[in-house]
Amino acid sequence: MARKVNYLNNKDMLLEIHRSKSTFCSYVAPEYAEYDIILTDLNKINIRTVAEAKRNRAKQQSTQAYESAKSAGQKVKMAEFDVDYRTIEKTDLVFRIMTFDHVPLEPGRKNKPKTVADRHAKCNFPPFIHLAWVNDTWKEVVRSHWRGDLTDGKFSVTKGKITEKLASMMMMLCQRYSMRSNWRGYTYVDEMRSHALVQLSQIGLYFDESKSANPFAYYTAAITNSFTRVLNLEKRNQNLRDDLLQQAGQTPSFTRQMDDETAQRKAREVKAEEFHDKMEQEMKDAGYNIIP
Repeated sequence: MARKVNYLNNKDMLLEIHRSKSTFCSYVAPEYAEYDIILTDLNKINIRTVAEAKRNRAKQQSTQAYESAKSAGQKVKMAEFDVDYRTIEKTDLVFRIMTFDHVPLEPGRKNKPKTVADRHAKCNFPPFIHLAWVNDTWKEVVRSHWRGDLTDGKFSVTKGKITEKLASMMMMLCQRYSMRSNWRGYTYVDEMRSHALVQLSQIGLYFDESKSANPFAYYTAAITNSFTRVLNLEKRNQNLRDDLLQQAGQTPSFTRQMDDETAQRKAREVKAEEFHDKMEQEMKDAGYNIIP
């Protein structure tokens, strides 16, 4: 029996999202691109979060060693590659801190700003920095949405791009979703796919790894909303077209005819039921025993 091929999975999508976001960043050194834990504030770095980061780094090293051995054709078990998190040094850890501190303020971008993001320049994904333990202190080693050196560079949202593999994943997801039974019958399904791709290209990197590890669900929800938006727009245009045809004495679309026929049939059924109930009540009033 042939093994089922998994075309899209969260692990690969998370990796490509991370690689795409990395193209928008500036680094002190390339090895700081990978992070071990995501925090919302610098003050949350403590003994507990450091230990959690060490566990994450140990798990990542175990998984990489296991997959390398497996790809080499060896018959191994995951337990053989377990790494003790206590062997991980503090200097090996990288913390991702979600922050807008390096994003310039942009007053007036929102009439009524409600969040921190509304007060700063618009970003194509939540901004962050990476911190590493260097010379007995936490030092910034990576900054998102930045072009050039961390000291003399400047803010930029156009520096990077999504990877070709992530773009292929988006296209495949739209294609396979459009083949579902509730969408593939529409004549404008190509327009649905194109609108969904535009939507994904705009919000694809806005997926926040600190809140979820399921980008597949995030992308699928965006595609569903895009498809539904196109469907509602086409239905509205079709209703306007049918109204104009009927006003001109012409035959409307087959869908309008079927809807009208269904409405008339339901109206007849309701009318017949009401007549039956009325006759039954009159017979009861006349003294007849009605057997249900």
